[in-house]
Amino acid sequence: MRIVIAPDSFKGCLTALEVCEAAAAGIERIDPEFEIAQVPMADGGEGTVQSLVDATDGKLVTESVTGPLGEAVEATYGLLGDDETAVIEMAAASGLPLVPEDRRDPLKTTTFGTGELIRAALDEGRRKLIVGIGGSATTDAGAGMAAALGVRLLDEDGEQIGFGGAELGRLATIEMADADPRLEDAEIRVACDVDNPLYGENGAAFVYGPQKGAASKDVEVLDRNLRRFSHVVQRDLGLDVRDIPGAGAAGGLGAGLVAFCGANLEPGVEIVIDAVDLPEAMREADLCITGEGAIDTQTAFGKTPAGVASVAGRQSIPVVAIGGGVSLDAVKLHERGFHALASVLTGPMTLTEAMEPERAKAMIAFTSEQMVRCFLAGKQCD
Repeated sequence: MRIVIAPDSFKGCLTALEVCEAAAAGIERIDPEFEIAQVPMADGGEGTVQSLVDATDGKLVTESVTGPLGEAVEATYGLLGDDETAVIEMAAASGLPLVPEDRRDPLKTTTFGTGELIRAALDEGRRKLIVGIGGSATTDAGAGMAAALGVRLLDEDGEQIGFGGAELGRLATIEMADADPRLEDAEIRVACDVDNPLYGENGAAFVYGPQKGAASKDVEVLDRNLRRFSHVVQRDLGLDVRDIPGAGAAGGLGAGLVAFCGANLEPGVEIVIDAVDLPEAMREADLCITGEGAIDTQTAFGKTPAGVASVAGRQSIPVVAIGGGVSLDAVKLHERGFHALASVLTGPMTLTEAMEPERAKAMIAFTSEQMVRCFLAGKQCD
């Protein structure tokens, strides 16, 4: 019996590896001789660095970088076990949680620290980079990141513009001559699961600016400045980034990564599937168990379990998904390759109780054991 356990983390409770270990412990109670492959997964958002480091026997590296407000922060990124790839979550350096609510202002916040993390990964000799761009505090179109990598973003007087989305209004010229030459040899894949354009009513400023602290008048300024940025990029770099799906992600960082780093924007879970070689891990498996903190209809749209189910489906492997909660409308997931769904909750409890790590591990172990027992019972009836 070969079983692949490939869950996302249970956010705020357990890492994906801890979910794997708990599920495996439960399954081994049935038969310790079962072959169990533990493959921690993610979808490019929070937890991706940890999951990929765990899945590939890599390591975490912490750097002091420039935070969103220009103050130093400690940011962690991952070096994967293939000795070629680094994985970065922009939120670690430029994320919204790093900014107190009363200081959130995308007119001022910068992605400079994200650029410093990219530079640190290049310093480590890594030429394959995975960058997750969810959870940003910024709307600077990656201008700060570019500056950290040697790109010169100049005003009418030939002076480097400052930090923040407001400064894009002064942008007159982009010069790439001093950009880090290692970028030319780097393969940068960006985990991006939104398709917003750079500007306009569905763009970075109007859709995401308010949650980052932008007032209505600020949103209009930011949108106008993103238009200016797009115009200068097209004129000076020969790239039209405005309508690239995902250009508006992370306050336009999606566009900036394409323009300045030659990056490709891709669905996050697909990048992770490739990085951990999930199809190979699935070979000759009898059953796959995946999951995340909550299973509902949104699980089908770019979330980790959906990506796992897709890989399993191509190899005709049954898939079970477990979660802290399972909504009634999640029954629609059966049409998307999920054979069974199960909540790990074992009785009435508060959210705080459910998210207590040791309790959660015990419940995941119990539920995984029961799902495998049901699978085995079904085989006996065939």
